[in-house]
Amino acid sequence: MTDCFKLSLIMRQISAILIILFFSAGFARSQDKPVFANGYLVKTGDLAPDFTIKESDGKTYKLSDLKGKVVMLQFTASWCSVCRTEMPFIEKEIWLQKKSEGLVVIGIDRDEPVEKVKKFKKDIEVTYPLALDPGADIFGLFASKEAGVTRNVIIDRKGKIIFLTRLYEREEFDRMKNVIFAELAKK
Repeated sequence: MTDCFKLSLIMRQISAILIILFFSAGFARSQDKPVFANGYLVKTGDLAPDFTIKESDGKTYKLSDLKGKVVMLQFTASWCSVCRTEMPFIEKEIWLQKKSEGLVVIGIDRDEPVEKVKKFKKDIEVTYPLALDPGADIFGLFASKEAGVTRNVIIDRKGKIIFLTRLYEREEFDRMKNVIFAELAKK
């Protein structure tokens, strides 16, 4: 190989690396946070982002006010058929069984008016509270706004995320229940 050819080859490699770095840097700047599995912006082990919860009945509090309790956030919407399938299982197998043991379950309804959320709760026959999420801003703290519901975020007594789900699959649901029940048993 001639010196000129070697230099040309090296320059092409450097150019390719610079192009990759340029586009990678631009992509990184365009994202507030990295996107993890299933469109999540959070992962297990992270502290849950704090936010204000406004239930459909008007009660308002912060997620951080629930420290000391095990919390299940269930991101939902009335138009979500998978949510409608999952919610009765959450009601019967998790909420009704464990609410007296310090479990808090909150359905976070994605970007729907309060009247629709109240009707949804009545139609689906759940007793755990549903909260409002105008503009999907709460959802956007946990997952990319382009990602879909249903998803569940399980938070331990210290505010750390210990389990994440996406969609409703019986095997994953049972694993989630086991995590919740084990966390409640720690007291």
